[in-house]
Amino acid sequence: MGNCFSGDGHGKFAVGGTSSAPDTQGRNEAVDNFLKSRGYNGLFYQIELSLSASNLRDRDVLSKSDPIAVVYIKGKDGSFQELGRTEVILNSLNPQWITKVKVTYCFEMVQTLVFRVYDVDTQFHGPEGKTLKLDDQQYLGECTCHLSEIITHPKRSWTTDLLSIAESTESTRPKKLGQFTVYAEVEIVSKTAAELTFRCSDLENKDYFSKSDPFLVISKHVASGATVPICRTEVLKNNLKPEWKPIFINTSQVGSKDSPLIIECFNFNSNGKHDMLGKAEKSLAELEKLSSSKQGESLYLPITIGKDHQTKVLKSQLFVEKYFESVHHTFLDYFFGGCELNFMVAIDFTASNGNPRLPDSLHYIDYSGRPNAYQKAIQEVGGVLQFYDHDKLFPAWGFGARPIDGPVSHCFNLNGSNGNNSAVAGIEGIMTAYAQALSNVSLAGPTLFGHVITAAATIASQSMATDDHKYFVLLIITDGVITDLQETMDALVKASDLPLSILIVGVGGADFKEMEILDADKGERLQSSTGRVASRDIVQFVPFRDVQGGEMSVAQSLLAELPSQFLTYMRNNGIQPKAKLPTT
Repeated sequence: MGNCFSGDGHGKFAVGGTSSAPDTQGRNEAVDNFLKSRGYNGLFYQIELSLSASNLRDRDVLSKSDPIAVVYIKGKDGSFQELGRTEVILNSLNPQWITKVKVTYCFEMVQTLVFRVYDVDTQFHGPEGKTLKLDDQQYLGECTCHLSEIITHPKRSWTTDLLSIAESTESTRPKKLGQFTVYAEVEIVSKTAAELTFRCSDLENKDYFSKSDPFLVISKHVASGATVPICRTEVLKNNLKPEWKPIFINTSQVGSKDSPLIIECFNFNSNGKHDMLGKAEKSLAELEKLSSSKQGESLYLPITIGKDHQTKVLKSQLFVEKYFESVHHTFLDYFFGGCELNFMVAIDFTASNGNPRLPDSLHYIDYSGRPNAYQKAIQEVGGVLQFYDHDKLFPAWGFGARPIDGPVSHCFNLNGSNGNNSAVAGIEGIMTAYAQALSNVSLAGPTLFGHVITAAATIASQSMATDDHKYFVLLIITDGVITDLQETMDALVKASDLPLSILIVGVGGADFKEMEILDADKGERLQSSTGRVASRDIVQFVPFRDVQGGEMSVAQSLLAELPSQFLTYMRNNGIQPKAKLPTT
């Protein structure tokens, strides 16, 4: 949460977030911390599910069924974890439950939900639903869906048949036992963020051979009495009268506009022992008044004399040059408004992958069902993104191969067609086209990215021109070091202005250091051969070997930055969600 350093890099680490995008996601911090402790560092939203059913089976003799709904999330190992239960509704075959069930939505994961409905026996009426033993109740049916299916539905709702899985066998179809409807809402949080530009005057010089290198840390008080940092500025070198880049603070981060904030000014030291230059305590409301009055607030230092804790007022002053409040929509707001993520894929067919017919090849297809690294990356990343692409027609290319009786191509349609007809139907369509292409082309080289990036950028540019409200995601899977680094950087810098992000998976044992140059995670934006700097970071690179067998999947590692890249593009271009959304 909060903001990060935006300076020129001194090994200075962020409290979290980015300086251009406030935290507006209304997170459950306990859930966030739990997930992060297990390696999940992506985007989380708390979703409330409202449940209803119709035409349920009547299992009672003298009255109607008394239904309760139970929600589970299904793990990778097939285990079920209960998320919550509704209340029991008496004598109803068309229940609309009041109790909401909460689930943490994780963009980078495919989350499978299972809904089961039971008829509660009369003898168990009275106790809370969460204490009921479900084995003692009559099973009325169940259904399964992915949370992303609900989130991306135009009406945020999903209706399907309840089925009697328990009563079905391999030779019989599950019985239909009524309908079940789920409606999703994001927990309401403030979307109002304050943009503040701070400056200081007359700071104390703490360095011997130069001036102080000041930065600010803004913290809030928590219930335990401790303080928790929520954002910080960049470091400004050799400056006793600094003015920092704007920072953003969401009102829900701090409690309210009247909640006190601690603003501390430090002199940066590379050993991590930063010198305190002064502090002040002001609420957002008070900082707004400082901005309008153009007056400064004197900084102070806490001092101890004997057993007494006192403050020393300093000559240094804090000014708020700018205070501006605005509404910042969340990642999900755009999809609730009908926005799409369109998935594209490009596969490396260079000879360094090895002969596809041999088991040691990276392209070897094991027909016993075990996917190779290329197939696994497509399945995992495509499995997440497919729900955000309405028509599920995915452009798919290959590069670095020689089609039959043709020259080496660095961007050919995976489906074997010519021209612009590169789309295939669904993830299975990509998998089928990939397998067929291995039989129809000769692996060659070298490894060039520029052509496929340009092809993806062309599609994104055409969509941008027609205002389609779409954002494109290109997955490149490669086994080697690229030989057109500068051309690739030129293409990426040009593409940074488009609604496009590029995910790169490195498979095999090659040295992928050059890929890390493309992934500007260290804060240095890409620069083209003409000196133009990328308007934003659009690349995320992950070596497959680094995540294989680990707790995080390829998709989680690759997609972690996508929401912030998406929001940066939307905000930089002033694009609002199509549907009118609440701003509180």
